[in-house]
Amino acid sequence: MMDPTTDNAGNTGDPGTARASLEDLRAEIAKAVVGQDPAVTGLVVALLCRGHVLLEGVPGVAKTLLVRALASALALDTKRVQFTPDLMPSDVTGSLVYDARTAEFSFQPGPVFTNLLLADEINRTPPKTQSSLLEAMEERQVTVDGTPRRLPDPFLVAATQNPVEYEGTYPLPEAQLDRFLLKLTIPLPSRQDEIDVLTRHAAGFNPRDLRAAGVRPVANAADLEAARAAVAKTTVSPEIAAYVVDICRATRESPSLTLGVSPRGATALLATSRAWAWLTGRDYVIPDDVKALALPTLRHRVQLRPEAEMEGVTADSVINAILAHVPVPR
Repeated sequence: MMDPTTDNAGNTGDPGTARASLEDLRAEIAKAVVGQDPAVTGLVVALLCRGHVLLEGVPGVAKTLLVRALASALALDTKRVQFTPDLMPSDVTGSLVYDARTAEFSFQPGPVFTNLLLADEINRTPPKTQSSLLEAMEERQVTVDGTPRRLPDPFLVAATQNPVEYEGTYPLPEAQLDRFLLKLTIPLPSRQDEIDVLTRHAAGFNPRDLRAAGVRPVANAADLEAARAAVAKTTVSPEIAAYVVDICRATRESPSLTLGVSPRGATALLATSRAWAWLTGRDYVIPDDVKALALPTLRHRVQLRPEAEMEGVTADSVINAILAHVPVPR
C-alpha cells in the first residue's frame, strides 16, 4: 500500500486540490470510455460517500472498461473478480490454509482486500456467493472462522450486472441491493459516440492496455480523505432534509410499489446530494442536488407491483412522478 499522503498523483490532500483532482478523473476516463459522464459522476459521488455502485447494462457497453479506467485514474490498489456460477464465497473473502511446514492454519486474504473491487457480472453467481459481500460492503470487514479482519480504507465495490431478463442471471437479494449506494444504468451509446468508439479502435486503441491510451493517476487516497472532510461540512438546511424525507415517504405510499424507500435510503439520498453539491462548487445543498441524485440513489430500493410491471411502469417513472408532485422548498 502506498503512502496515504502522497503518491504518483503528486497531491497532498488539500481540499481545493482534491476537487480539481476528482474533476480531472473525467478527462482521464474519457481517454478510454466515450460518453457515460453520468456514470463517471456516480462513481466519484460513491467514492466521496464511502458507498458502493451497481452498474447495469447490456453486454458490450463498457461497464467493465469504465471501472478499470477509474481504477487507472486513481492511485489505489484494485482487484477484479469474475463472478461465475461455480464461484465460492471463500474465493472472494479468503480462507484458512493449512501450512504443512508450521502445522498451523494461516489466513489467505481474498481479492476483497483491496481499495477498489471490481465485481464483474455479479448476478451470474448464486445468491450464496453474492451474499459473501454483505459484511464487507456494510461493515468494511470480513469474518473468517470467527475472526473479523478489517478491509483497507478507502474501500469501494463497483459491481457490474446484466439486465435480469438475460439468461443465466440470478436476481440480487433486496438486502444486498440496499447495500449499494447507487445503481447506474449504462445505456447504449448515441450514433456519434459509437462512431467515435470505432474511430478510436481503428486508430489502434486497445481496451486491455489503458496505459498506452494515456490514462494516468490523477487522484489518491489523501485527495479522497480531504474531499470527504469537505463534503461533511456541506450545509443541509432543515427544509432540504424535510424534502428528502417527503420524497422517500411518497414512495412508501405509491400505489405502483410494494416496497418503498427505507430510512437508510433517505440517508443515502442526503449523502449523495451533499457530495454532488460539493463537486459542483457549493458548500450547501439545494433541491436540484436532491433531484439530480434521486434516480440513481433510489431506483434499486423500491419494488414494483406485478400489475404495474405488466403495464410498463418502471421504477424510474414512479420516482420521476414523485419528484414532480412533492412540493419543492423555496
